[in-house]
Amino acid sequence: MNQMTPLSYSGGRAAPFLPMSRDEMRALGWEECDIILVTGDAYVDHPSFGMALIGRLLEAQGFRVGIISQPDWQSADAFKALGRPRLFFGVTGGNMDSMVNRYTSDRKIRSDDAYTAGGEGGKRPDRSTIVYTQRCREAYKDVPVILGGIEASLRRIAHYDYWSDKVRRSILADAKADLLLYGNAERAVVEVAHRIAAGQSPREIDDVRGVALFRPVPEGYTELHADDLDSADEAATRHPGDTVIRLPSFETVEVDKEAYARASRVLHREANPGNARPLVQRHGDRDLWLNPPPIPLTSEEMDSVYDLPYARVPHPSYGEDKVPAYDMIKTSVTIMRGCFGGCTFCSITEHEGRVIQNRSQASILREIELIRDKTPGFAGVISDIGGPTANMYRMACKDPNIEKNCRLPSCVFPDICPNLNTSHDELISLYRKVRETKGIKKVMVASGVRYDLAVKSPEYIEELVTHHVGGYLKIAPEHTERGPLDVMMKPGIGTYDRFKEMFDEAAKKAGKKYYLIPYFIAAHPGTTDEDMMNLALWLKKNRYRADQVQTFLPSPMATATAMYHTGVNTLKGVRRGASAKVDTVRGGRQRRLHKAFLRYHDPDNWPIIRDALRAMGRSDLIGPRPDQLVPLHQPGGSAKTTAKKFGGRPNARSGPKGGRFTTKGVPFPKS
Repeated sequence: MNQMTPLSYSGGRAAPFLPMSRDEMRALGWEECDIILVTGDAYVDHPSFGMALIGRLLEAQGFRVGIISQPDWQSADAFKALGRPRLFFGVTGGNMDSMVNRYTSDRKIRSDDAYTAGGEGGKRPDRSTIVYTQRCREAYKDVPVILGGIEASLRRIAHYDYWSDKVRRSILADAKADLLLYGNAERAVVEVAHRIAAGQSPREIDDVRGVALFRPVPEGYTELHADDLDSADEAATRHPGDTVIRLPSFETVEVDKEAYARASRVLHREANPGNARPLVQRHGDRDLWLNPPPIPLTSEEMDSVYDLPYARVPHPSYGEDKVPAYDMIKTSVTIMRGCFGGCTFCSITEHEGRVIQNRSQASILREIELIRDKTPGFAGVISDIGGPTANMYRMACKDPNIEKNCRLPSCVFPDICPNLNTSHDELISLYRKVRETKGIKKVMVASGVRYDLAVKSPEYIEELVTHHVGGYLKIAPEHTERGPLDVMMKPGIGTYDRFKEMFDEAAKKAGKKYYLIPYFIAAHPGTTDEDMMNLALWLKKNRYRADQVQTFLPSPMATATAMYHTGVNTLKGVRRGASAKVDTVRGGRQRRLHKAFLRYHDPDNWPIIRDALRAMGRSDLIGPRPDQLVPLHQPGGSAKTTAKKFGGRPNARSGPKGGRFTTKGVPFPKS
């Protein structure tokens, strides 16, 4: 197994933009592209956009890289725009899964698309990765196709698909591509590109981490079945040498929910690059082989990726049309990757891993100077400095050997691991250096603060509140009740209360009037009607009114999605007939009820809440008193006025959470 290919650069002149037309190719003196990247997003030459990052990385390796952005998929013509690539097509659905991008959690079509110029919806097909691959094959049937990006990464094995309500095959099988690169694939794509350039067939490249392909199990491997790995004496099944874990086949997990739950549990337990073993899953008469996850990038490698010569603006072909996603992140800075929180509704860990990968302070400061000097209209405000979370920068296990061998899904649940270094000193130092940069007036922190870590550092909270908060700070307790919180792997509401106390104290000391905006999820697995009722009572007691709410969206590969589909708690042992069950909210009416509880102050929701309270034997909560949840009668006058009188202050908006795919710099659409 190729353990780690260092990223190195051969230099050369960088293109102003990676070409999207033959005219741009000719201006660069190219007759052909070595590699053509096909993407479902508008082409923004910025490191927060996957096609730009991978394209610039390959360019730095000496390859001629072209971009086909949001092609007309009705025929293969648009896929011939740059001619035949010499080496391969690289296909990605974009920065988001195409189904999450286009549909709400209620399966309604969104009218807009933040990754399209002008914000126009409908510029990409459903299941873009599959459609684009088919068209690439039609255009040039003998050119290899390599899949990458979030859509491919999170659909790399047989997976439950919420939008069709069924288990689908690996996207590699449905797309009929040659290879799939999952996770942060910088090393893998560099290795694959050089080996194809050297004459190797993609199907011969079977020893690179983060690569999935169809291949038989090699001779000499010991096969361990997933059934054997979910028992109390799991350690006894560990075999030295070459081993591969056989997951239940696609045909099995398609019809057997307990087998699906077992496959999901094993996949997540084999996610640590330090000890993960290859996985194999039968699809028909072929074996899908997944090599272990990529080794995390070093700080030097991260710096090299982010120091590439990005234009940092959308491609000029879009003219005056704005790309909303770019406008959201053009003055923000990614300082790290990965997340060791393990929240079950979130897919960051499945894609980026739980080992934090950090940029150096010097690299971050260089990017801030670039933003200052190159961003059109920059007014001196950095809109965000963070990552998947705001405050995991430079945090890691104190013992590398323990980290390498750990299989726990979270470093902070049910409690913060004593082996985790939770110091915020490096982050505080970074904040102070950024503030001292010439031309920088304000640095905001918009990434979600992991408050259970923040309470370990009163100095960090004081620094955050004094210098890096506007009027509000977003925070994500997600729920108040222990049942759903345990299934989410989130801390109890008491930790949020402690953070709020420290936040308010720091704001008072700084002479500021700041408020927290708590985010909550409706209809998450493990949530009962009573849980949502209690959450609504908490909201009313604390005078919060949620203007926008998010119903749980079962995104591909998330642990909570496996629970939603199977009704099995995959955080616990999955054993035939003895698996722990978990409540799931699947019916449309119940999902609407849970969403209504979050907006208890909206008169339109009072009828369904009243009916539910009566059915729950809680008619005592119907009435006009402050301790009651909804009034007995609908308003005769203005519903807006009635809601304002009844609900409390409108300073909390439950925002874009649930099934979250995004990393730093990627907006998630609201429901």
